[in-house]
Amino acid sequence: VQLQAFGGGLVQPGGSLRLSCVASGSFDSIRGMGWYRRAPPKPREVVGRITSVGTTFYRDSVKGRFTISGDNAKKSLDLQMNNLQPEDTAVYYCNYFYKNQDYWGQGTQVTVSS
Repeated sequence: VQLQAFGGGLVQPGGSLRLSCVASGSFDSIRGMGWYRRAPPKPREVVGRITSVGTTFYRDSVKGRFTISGDNAKKSLDLQMNNLQPEDTAVYYCNYFYKNQDYWGQGTQVTVSS
């Protein structure tokens, strides 16, 4: 499995960005795909993901602002981020939990600053 993420950048507080992740190689379903982020010195944390039963989980701090959507045919998972705040600044990683193994994309930087 290979994951490639797109769409990071610099945005002002209150702005929006959309991240995309495309999988290649072995792939079963967007179930098990998700987005994580890391802002040093904090550890990597889940932003949101699609569970194995098809529900969508979000961390509390992004609920109502971020939306995950996926397309099985395109092997893709998007993260729409609205009303971004400085505390959302981090490197964002796409993740795919497949056959009991975690796969990670290369990470894309999101910076929220005026």
